[in-house]
Amino acid sequence: MTCGIVSDPISLLHDTGPGHPESSARFEAIQVVLNEPSLKEQLKAIPARPATREEVLRVHTPEYFNIVQRDMQSDRDQLSTGDTVLSPRSLDAANLAAGGTLNAVDAVFSNDLKRVFCAHRPPGHHAEPHKGMGFCIWNHVAIAARHAQTKYGIQRVLIVDWDVHHGNGTQEAFYGDDSVFFFSTHQHPWYPGTGKASETGEGQGKGFTLNCPLPSGSGRAEIMGAMENRLLPEMKKFQPELVLISAGFDSRKGDPLGHFQLEDQDFADMTRLLRAVADESAEGRLVSILEGGYNLDGLASACRSHLQALIET
Repeated sequence: MTCGIVSDPISLLHDTGPGHPESSARFEAIQVVLNEPSLKEQLKAIPARPATREEVLRVHTPEYFNIVQRDMQSDRDQLSTGDTVLSPRSLDAANLAAGGTLNAVDAVFSNDLKRVFCAHRPPGHHAEPHKGMGFCIWNHVAIAARHAQTKYGIQRVLIVDWDVHHGNGTQEAFYGDDSVFFFSTHQHPWYPGTGKASETGEGQGKGFTLNCPLPSGSGRAEIMGAMENRLLPEMKKFQPELVLISAGFDSRKGDPLGHFQLEDQDFADMTRLLRAVADESAEGRLVSILEGGYNLDGLASACRSHLQALIET
């Protein structure tokens, strides 16, 4: 099985400065894996392209879109809405990351590919509709969900976020929406402080957010257990037509920004579980989008396991 890959070197131009954990070295570490002969021959490159204003505004507010433009034009070194470093090409990188994710969605609806991994930066899941934060400018996975619904008319999207940090931005984007099911395992209490089990959605979206906050030191038993015992029964009812993964590899053991204990094999097994969900109701359509992961060796090896599981027939 060929797996699509979106990976544009413009990611290197988002310069976060010396010592910042979300650095261009993350992208470089993944490139080494993507160029391994055993993987490279089974990966099909998908080009990135800038997301349009219209596409970004399917998730983000016009006010926040304008703030980002002003912050960039003012040569700020950080977003005025939160803790996200800016450099002269940061917005170019964010636009390409978002647009590349949309090309990935197009690919899995084209019948040429069923699975795609988007290896780009900056990450996105902390970006709320009205503000960026947590290293994130645009929320790529949320924009991808709306793109799939707008362009292909699907009714139900599953987003699974296994990053060690709660995807507050993604939750906020769909909190009142029953067409997107958001499932998250994350360390709690931890940045950004959201993601309590009591946060289950509101209004029409009540019951379509499923948070599984877990203590420091949690690993395979807790995280895979939540997927098997909490997520899978819900998916029997929800029947998603597209599966999106916020693939944060900072939930791997040894990451400097988290204290989960997942190992490389666990990422492969979680990927297989979500492949099965996609095969059941989404004709196999699955797009995985890089979020965190700040131990470079750990990021590379976890990505390798994830990709190998995406490639398997």
